[in-house]
Amino acid sequence: MKEINCIGDFCPVPILKIKKALENCKPGENFTVIADHDCVRESIEEFLDRKKFDYSVEELANGIFEISITKNS
Repeated sequence: MKEINCIGDFCPVPILKIKKALENCKPGENFTVIADHDCVRESIEEFLDRKKFDYSVEELANGIFEISITKNS
């Protein structure tokens, strides 16, 4: 599974990385994003909700988030 490292990135950089990954994914494929800012996690969730993508969020450690995203058809 592909992983996008967004540690230390601030918006809009993580969203731009996600958009690029989604362009290169086929429907049904998934990837993970690792982020270390709560505001980045919130922005990513808002973006994915607007676009109606399936995703899940897990806090790996205090303030470190893994967001698993699946591209819809």
